[in-house]
Amino acid sequence: MANLKEVRTRISSVSSTQQITSAMKMVSAAKFRRAQNAIIGMRPYANRMNEISSSIGIDDHIQSPYQVERKPLQITLVVVTSNKGLCGAFNSNVIKLANQRISHYRKITGNGGEITILSIGKKASEFFSKQSGVTVEVMDDLLDGTTFDKVASLADTLMTRFSKKETDLIEVIYNQFKNSLSQTLSCEQFLPVVPQAVTNLNNKKTKQDIHYLYEPSKAQMLQELIPLTLRSSLYRIILDSLAAEHGARMTAMQKATDNATELLKDLRLSYNKARQAAITNEIIEIVSGSEALKG
Repeated sequence: MANLKEVRTRISSVSSTQQITSAMKMVSAAKFRRAQNAIIGMRPYANRMNEISSSIGIDDHIQSPYQVERKPLQITLVVVTSNKGLCGAFNSNVIKLANQRISHYRKITGNGGEITILSIGKKASEFFSKQSGVTVEVMDDLLDGTTFDKVASLADTLMTRFSKKETDLIEVIYNQFKNSLSQTLSCEQFLPVVPQAVTNLNNKKTKQDIHYLYEPSKAQMLQELIPLTLRSSLYRIILDSLAAEHGARMTAMQKATDNATELLKDLRLSYNKARQAAITNEIIEIVSGSEALKG
């Protein structure tokens, strides 16, 4: 059994760790509430933008330059992680999926393909900067004080690259916020834009029930709507990732605090046992010495 000094040192260390994890959980909880409110407020707008642009694109024989599909030889993967750790498997899951997509496109394109990683988050940047065979661009500062203007600027850059044929396919890999306890690992095609049928709450196609009046023409509307929809979608993705990150960190710190509490109970029990054993030994030594003097 460990001596009393070792147990006291461990109790002090675990107690300090418990205070830190508890404080980090409260900080993450405050940030999580703000991020949750932001994504909940953004989703209806982004979904409605997708709904309107899709209602124009389907069966209207109208195509935006951002909807042109090409053979994917130059692929850009936008990988969204976090700048900080201590959030469980939040970052490792994204990096794992990104590696799977890299392997997938290497098989498709062979030696003629080029894969670019646009990293948003230091965890992805640190990982992919050590990988060979991919070009890495870092946009970690996008997560510091995220605003729509900053994200829209990145979306415009991606659209420009696509329209100039500098890239043929852009995918975004991130954690989609579900609730404070779970996130959904997602891989969404950003460009080219693929029009999708509009669905209602019962997941039934409702395009034939939607009637919009367009002014100006549908073609002109689509040219304006697609860039705006892409900017909104990327902003929604970043907000999703931020909310998922703070939820994952809050959950991880709560588990760490609970584990520290359980460990402290065990350590205090061990300390009391060791202290009791030490007292018993001292009593035995005193009694034995007393008996020896009597003899």
